[in-house]
Amino acid sequence: MNTRRASQCLRPPTQINDHAACRKPCKRRRGPPTLSQGLEPCARKRPWSSAVPAPAATEEESVDYFDGLPDDIVVSVLSELSSSADRPSDLISALLTCKRFHVLGHRPLVLSKAGASCIAVRAKSWCDSAHRFLKRCVDCGNLEASYVLGMIRFYALENRGSGAALMARAAIGSHAAALYSLAIVQFNGSGGSKTDKDLRAGVALCARAAFLGHVDALREIGHCLQDGYGVRRNVTEGRRFLIQANARELAAAISSWPAWQEQRRQATAAAGITSPGCCPLLSDYGWSLPAPEPHPANQFLAEWFGARAGTAGEGLRLCSHRGCGRPETRRHEFRRCSVCGLVNYCSRACQALDWKLSHKSKCNPTDGWAAVEGGAATH
Repeated sequence: MNTRRASQCLRPPTQINDHAACRKPCKRRRGPPTLSQGLEPCARKRPWSSAVPAPAATEEESVDYFDGLPDDIVVSVLSELSSSADRPSDLISALLTCKRFHVLGHRPLVLSKAGASCIAVRAKSWCDSAHRFLKRCVDCGNLEASYVLGMIRFYALENRGSGAALMARAAIGSHAAALYSLAIVQFNGSGGSKTDKDLRAGVALCARAAFLGHVDALREIGHCLQDGYGVRRNVTEGRRFLIQANARELAAAISSWPAWQEQRRQATAAAGITSPGCCPLLSDYGWSLPAPEPHPANQFLAEWFGARAGTAGEGLRLCSHRGCGRPETRRHEFRRCSVCGLVNYCSRACQALDWKLSHKSKCNPTDGWAAVEGGAATH
């Protein structure tokens, strides 16, 4: 005869069935069970249970599409970034994003396409790691890095042979700025003695840079033709080169028209002029265009020697054009102003630019300036 306890008779039927579905009887206790108790949870839903299992991820959510991208696509994106970056930190920040970016970002294709702004190292940030980064770009075939590192080694680090070799490497690849810099080295005999000047080689290099559209080289070859410096004198042809240089300069200024207009407005307001007056076409004949943005290599040199009291050594002077930064490699290498004798320039192009930008309003005759120990006169 089946007999049941009174407590079993009083238990609700649903509660009995729920517990019957469990493989093991659940111990009744207050509060939710813990994992340390080693108990299997009951199939019955308990309102006080806080351990809710997370929903299983779908197959679409678990797929990582970035890992599925081919390396060629990622390298192409990083190459485009390195060529269009405004500053070195743009590329460095991308390489620090993940390990894959760091590995693929050091591919030769990415470093070979780095633009001038991407490798624009500042003088205050110069260190061994910056030197290694530029050297690695050079090894990958980056002509811009070859020119920048060549200028730094030749003028700042005073490693003349290595710097000239790097600039020559960029010049062989038709880098216009490197060709023009080597022309200045030949004109001045930089890194050697006064007898090491080679005017014809300087004119040839300058003509090649002018053919590639370098504005300073166009201006330099124009003045050489007008003065008969290193080449047979031809005033008409020299004037034509000067017109081309100023036309290119004007085109570059018009391309940044809003900034140019704002600069002109501020300049006229500071001078108390209500109307700017007439606007001749060419800067060499009266129209003051905004100063061109210096190349990162020249900007590095200006900052490097500016932090050293504006001198490259005892008795050595810097080019007075503030956008140049080139120092003398020997005493009296640069030419002085023939009127005041207070400024000196590494080239005729720098003299022409500085004359229209600032020196024209400051140049005054100085008695006895020739008695000062100095180099040749210019103007």
